[in-house]
Amino acid sequence: MSTITRICFARHGETDWNAERRMQGHIDTPLNSHGQAQAQRLAQSLQHAGHTFNHLYSSDLQRAADTAKQVSHALGLSITIDPIFRERHVGVLQGLRLDDAPHAVPEVWQAHLARDIQHDLGGGESIQAFHERAQRALAMLVAAHQGQTILVVSHGGTLDMMYRIASKQALDQARVAVVPNTSLNWIAYDGKTWSVERWADTDHLSTLALDNVDL
Repeated sequence: MSTITRICFARHGETDWNAERRMQGHIDTPLNSHGQAQAQRLAQSLQHAGHTFNHLYSSDLQRAADTAKQVSHALGLSITIDPIFRERHVGVLQGLRLDDAPHAVPEVWQAHLARDIQHDLGGGESIQAFHERAQRALAMLVAAHQGQTILVVSHGGTLDMMYRIASKQALDQARVAVVPNTSLNWIAYDGKTWSVERWADTDHLSTLALDNVDL
Protein backbone atom coordinates (compact mmCIF):
# COMPACT_ATOMS: atom_id res chain seq x y z
CA MET A 1 0.00 0.00 0.00
CA SER A 2 1.26 3.45 -0.91
CA THR A 3 2.21 5.74 1.95
CA ILE A 4 1.66 8.85 -0.17
CA THR A 5 -1.74 10.53 -0.10
CA ARG A 6 -2.51 12.44 -3.29
CA ILE A 7 -5.24 15.03 -3.61
CA CYS A 8 -6.40 16.47 -6.90
CA PHE A 9 -8.24 19.75 -6.42
CA ALA A 10 -10.47 20.84 -9.29
CA ARG A 11 -11.90 24.33 -9.41
CA HIS A 12 -15.59 24.67 -10.28
CA GLY A 13 -16.77 25.76 -13.73
CA GLU A 14 -17.39 29.35 -14.71
CA THR A 15 -20.31 31.41 -13.36
CA ASP A 16 -21.70 34.69 -14.64
CA TRP A 17 -20.12 36.38 -11.65
CA ASN A 18 -16.72 35.00 -12.64
CA ALA A 19 -17.16 36.49 -16.09
CA GLU A 20 -18.23 39.81 -14.55
CA ARG A 21 -15.22 39.82 -12.20
CA ARG A 22 -17.61 39.90 -9.26
CA MET A 23 -16.57 38.46 -5.89
CA GLN A 24 -18.70 35.50 -4.85
CA GLY A 25 -17.31 34.16 -1.58
CA HIS A 26 -20.14 32.25 0.12
CA ILE A 27 -22.84 33.63 -2.19
CA ASP A 28 -24.35 30.62 -3.92
CA THR A 29 -24.13 31.27 -7.66
CA PRO A 30 -24.84 28.66 -10.38
CA LEU A 31 -22.70 27.65 -13.33
CA ASN A 32 -23.38 29.49 -16.56
CA SER A 33 -23.59 27.64 -19.90
CA HIS A 34 -19.85 28.02 -20.39
CA GLY A 35 -19.20 26.62 -16.92
CA GLN A 36 -21.46 23.65 -17.61
CA ALA A 37 -19.45 22.92 -20.77
CA GLN A 38 -16.24 23.16 -18.77
CA ALA A 39 -17.59 20.73 -16.16
CA GLN A 40 -18.55 18.26 -18.88
CA ARG A 41 -15.12 18.56 -20.48
CA LEU A 42 -13.47 18.04 -17.08
CA ALA A 43 -15.53 14.92 -16.41
CA GLN A 44 -14.77 13.48 -19.85
CA SER A 45 -11.06 14.16 -19.54
CA LEU A 46 -10.84 12.47 -16.14
CA GLN A 47 -12.69 9.47 -17.51
CA HIS A 48 -10.47 9.18 -20.57
CA ALA A 49 -7.26 9.73 -18.60
CA GLY A 50 -8.01 6.66 -16.53
CA HIS A 51 -7.29 8.31 -13.18
CA THR A 52 -8.34 6.14 -10.25
CA PHE A 53 -9.80 8.11 -7.36
CA ASN A 54 -10.81 6.50 -4.11
CA HIS A 55 -13.29 9.21 -3.20
CA LEU A 56 -14.88 12.44 -4.47
CA TYR A 57 -15.53 15.46 -2.27
CA SER A 58 -17.11 18.81 -3.06
CA SER A 59 -17.88 22.15 -1.52
CA ASP A 60 -21.59 22.53 -0.81
CA LEU A 61 -21.87 25.71 -2.91
CA GLN A 62 -23.87 25.09 -6.09
CA ARG A 63 -21.13 26.00 -8.57
CA ALA A 64 -18.83 23.37 -7.07
CA ALA A 65 -21.47 20.73 -6.37
CA ASP A 66 -22.85 20.90 -9.92
CA THR A 67 -19.33 20.55 -11.32
CA ALA A 68 -18.78 17.55 -9.05
CA LYS A 69 -22.03 15.94 -10.28
CA GLN A 70 -20.66 15.80 -13.82
CA VAL A 71 -17.50 14.12 -12.53
CA SER A 72 -19.51 11.76 -10.35
CA HIS A 73 -21.53 10.51 -13.30
CA ALA A 74 -18.44 10.04 -15.48
CA LEU A 75 -16.36 8.21 -12.87
CA GLY A 76 -19.11 6.35 -11.01
CA LEU A 77 -18.18 7.93 -7.69
CA SER A 78 -20.54 9.14 -5.00
CA ILE A 79 -19.96 12.69 -3.72
CA THR A 80 -19.33 13.70 -0.14
CA ILE A 81 -20.54 17.31 0.19
CA ASP A 82 -18.75 19.29 2.88
CA PRO A 83 -18.79 23.06 3.54
CA ILE A 84 -15.21 22.84 4.80
CA PHE A 85 -14.19 23.10 1.11
CA ARG A 86 -16.07 26.38 0.56
CA GLU A 87 -14.56 29.54 -0.84
CA ARG A 88 -13.35 32.16 1.63
CA HIS A 89 -16.11 34.39 3.00
CA VAL A 90 -14.94 37.82 1.87
CA GLY A 91 -17.29 39.90 4.01
CA VAL A 92 -18.57 43.15 2.55
CA LEU A 93 -16.65 42.47 -0.67
CA GLN A 94 -19.10 39.72 -1.60
CA GLY A 95 -21.19 40.76 -4.57
CA LEU A 96 -18.88 43.62 -5.59
CA ARG A 97 -17.07 43.81 -8.92
CA LEU A 98 -13.30 44.14 -8.71
CA ASP A 99 -13.53 47.53 -10.41
CA ASP A 100 -16.14 48.79 -7.93
CA ALA A 101 -14.79 47.50 -4.62
CA PRO A 102 -11.97 50.09 -4.22
CA HIS A 103 -14.56 52.88 -4.37
CA ALA A 104 -17.36 51.18 -2.43
CA VAL A 105 -15.32 50.04 0.59
CA PRO A 106 -11.83 51.59 0.25
CA GLU A 107 -10.52 50.67 3.72
CA VAL A 108 -11.58 47.05 3.43
CA TRP A 109 -10.22 46.87 -0.10
CA GLN A 110 -6.83 48.13 1.06
CA ALA A 111 -6.74 45.49 3.81
CA HIS A 112 -7.59 42.91 1.16
CA LEU A 113 -4.80 44.08 -1.13
CA ALA A 114 -2.31 44.21 1.75
CA ARG A 115 -3.21 40.62 2.75
CA ASP A 116 -3.72 41.59 6.36
CA ILE A 117 -4.08 38.07 7.69
CA GLN A 118 -6.17 39.08 10.72
CA HIS A 119 -8.67 41.32 8.90
CA ASP A 120 -12.13 39.76 8.42
CA LEU A 121 -13.14 42.12 5.58
CA GLY A 122 -16.17 43.38 7.44
CA GLY A 123 -17.75 40.27 8.92
CA GLY A 124 -16.10 37.72 6.66
CA GLU A 125 -13.28 35.24 7.22
CA SER A 126 -9.74 36.41 7.92
CA ILE A 127 -6.87 34.87 5.98
CA GLN A 128 -5.69 33.29 9.23
CA ALA A 129 -9.10 31.70 9.89
CA PHE A 130 -9.30 30.58 6.24
CA HIS A 131 -5.85 28.99 6.54
CA GLU A 132 -6.90 27.12 9.67
CA ARG A 133 -10.00 25.80 7.89
CA ALA A 134 -7.88 24.59 4.97
CA GLN A 135 -5.50 22.86 7.38
CA ARG A 136 -8.44 21.09 9.03
CA ALA A 137 -9.70 19.97 5.63
CA LEU A 138 -6.35 18.48 4.68
CA ALA A 139 -5.97 16.77 8.05
CA MET A 140 -9.44 15.26 7.63
CA LEU A 141 -8.59 13.91 4.17
CA VAL A 142 -5.31 12.38 5.29
CA ALA A 143 -6.88 10.77 8.35
CA ALA A 144 -9.69 9.24 6.26
CA HIS A 145 -7.72 8.34 3.13
CA GLN A 146 -4.08 7.73 3.97
CA GLY A 147 -2.23 6.36 0.95
CA GLN A 148 -5.18 6.96 -1.38
CA THR A 149 -5.92 9.38 -4.22
CA ILE A 150 -8.75 11.82 -3.64
CA LEU A 151 -10.56 14.29 -5.91
CA VAL A 152 -11.99 17.49 -4.41
CA VAL A 153 -14.06 20.09 -6.30
CA SER A 154 -13.61 23.47 -4.69
CA HIS A 155 -12.92 27.17 -5.36
CA GLY A 156 -10.15 29.49 -6.56
CA GLY A 157 -9.36 31.05 -3.20
CA THR A 158 -9.49 27.69 -1.45
CA LEU A 159 -7.13 26.16 -3.99
CA ASP A 160 -4.76 29.10 -3.59
CA MET A 161 -4.67 28.37 0.15
CA MET A 162 -3.97 24.69 -0.51
CA TYR A 163 -1.11 25.74 -2.80
CA ARG A 164 0.29 27.97 -0.04
CA ILE A 165 0.19 25.12 2.46
CA ALA A 166 1.80 22.61 0.09
CA SER A 167 4.46 25.03 -1.18
CA LYS A 168 5.00 26.74 2.19
CA GLN A 169 4.22 30.16 0.74
CA ALA A 170 3.62 32.82 3.39
CA LEU A 171 0.02 33.85 3.95
CA ASP A 172 0.77 37.55 3.55
CA GLN A 173 2.62 37.19 0.24
CA ALA A 174 0.99 38.05 -3.08
CA ARG A 175 -0.61 35.20 -4.97
CA VAL A 176 1.70 33.34 -7.34
CA ALA A 177 -0.53 30.39 -8.27
CA VAL A 178 -3.13 30.77 -11.01
CA VAL A 179 -6.30 28.70 -10.64
CA PRO A 180 -8.35 28.61 -13.86
CA ASN A 181 -11.90 27.28 -13.85
CA THR A 182 -11.98 23.45 -13.84
CA SER A 183 -8.20 23.24 -13.72
CA LEU A 184 -6.63 20.20 -12.06
CA ASN A 185 -4.22 20.89 -9.20
CA TRP A 186 -2.31 18.05 -7.53
CA ILE A 187 -0.69 18.02 -4.10
CA ALA A 188 0.74 15.10 -2.13
CA TYR A 189 1.50 14.18 1.49
CA ASP A 190 4.28 11.70 2.29
CA GLY A 191 3.45 11.36 5.97
CA LYS A 192 5.55 14.35 6.98
CA THR A 193 5.26 17.16 4.47
CA TRP A 194 3.03 18.40 1.66
CA SER A 195 4.31 19.10 -1.84
CA VAL A 196 2.88 20.42 -5.11
CA GLU A 197 3.01 17.78 -7.85
CA ARG A 198 1.29 19.60 -10.70
CA TRP A 199 -0.68 22.82 -10.83
CA ALA A 200 -3.18 24.63 -13.09
CA ASP A 201 -3.52 21.78 -15.59
CA THR A 202 -6.02 22.92 -18.23
CA ASP A 203 -4.94 20.69 -21.13
CA HIS A 204 -8.49 19.31 -21.28
CA LEU A 205 -10.06 22.73 -21.78
CA SER A 206 -8.17 24.38 -24.64
CA THR A 207 -9.68 27.90 -24.72
CA LEU A 208 -12.47 27.26 -22.23
CA ALA A 209 -10.53 28.21 -19.08
CA LEU A 210 -11.02 31.59 -17.40
CA ASP A 211 -8.43 32.56 -14.80
CA ASN A 212 -9.96 34.47 -11.90
CA VAL A 213 -8.61 35.28 -8.47
CA ASP A 214 -10.42 35.64 -5.17
CA LEU A 215 -13.82 35.23 -6.79
